[in-house]
Amino acid sequence: MAVSLEHIHSQLRPQLDELNRIITTTLTSGSELTNNIVSNYLKCKGKMLRPIVTLLSAKFFGGINEKALQGAAAIEMLHNASLIHDDVIDEAQERRGLPTINSVWSNHVAVLVGDFFVTGALRCGVATGDGRILSALADMGRDLSLGEIDQVDIARNHNIDEATYMEIIRAKTASLFECCAAVGGYANNAPQTAIDELRRYTRLLGICFQIKDDTFDYYNDPIIGKPTGNDLREGKVTLPLIYALNRTDLPEHDEMLALVNKESPTSEDIDRLIEFAKRAGGIDYAYETMKRLRDEANDVLMPYSPDETVDQFREIFDYVIERKL
Repeated sequence: MAVSLEHIHSQLRPQLDELNRIITTTLTSGSELTNNIVSNYLKCKGKMLRPIVTLLSAKFFGGINEKALQGAAAIEMLHNASLIHDDVIDEAQERRGLPTINSVWSNHVAVLVGDFFVTGALRCGVATGDGRILSALADMGRDLSLGEIDQVDIARNHNIDEATYMEIIRAKTASLFECCAAVGGYANNAPQTAIDELRRYTRLLGICFQIKDDTFDYYNDPIIGKPTGNDLREGKVTLPLIYALNRTDLPEHDEMLALVNKESPTSEDIDRLIEFAKRAGGIDYAYETMKRLRDEANDVLMPYSPDETVDQFREIFDYVIERKL
């Protein structure tokens, strides 16, 4: 049976409704244009996975309170700011099946709206009244930015190993999930050692999330709204191809390595690299890696007595591996 977030959504419905109210109120301004753009954007929000992880972290440490709600809202707004800016960088025309802000209004407007989301996140961070939460948000923003910059830098060299890939996705993706655990813990004044343990769990979850996201690049799915091979066009080599290129036993290895190192690979080159990664077992290896990460994450939860929140954390990990978009 397919794993869905709907069960968790239903259990957190009152808190998620309050979270959405905080976000909407925070992002409401005296600018009619801004309100129009923000309102339309929020209508197509995703699964809200990061705020859910924040709220579950708060439940894990004692309960969902105002601090946790404000912190979760800040994380969600920072996440959406990064998506809006990413759409500008990628010149994306659609996200979640709907036109992007930059495609409708211009890159200039999209960047400013992304910045407006950042200011909203700062306001919610201040509203927690907790310097530790503000520090966690700042550290997360720093890691996210540096992870993206490192990815661009490495893409220029057309060369990356698995350890470097893992560190990049830890910074650019898992840092958000780690921040969720920290905010939930600080909102309940949990011991730092316990927060660090849950951060380890959410770090593994975030790394797994990005690996799964990267596998979508190897298949043409209009629902995802991302063309096949888009990462490779940008010079980003992800886990399936990294694994395939490590298989020096394959006769086409040297030829495929040369294609990766080309300054401007053609569409045909990219298609060949994608098929090579699949044929060499790269997708299977990515799934094996995700399952290993899930086993490591389950070990983190092992000392805790089974309860609804622990079960929900496990359910989220299964969802991340099995999700279709």
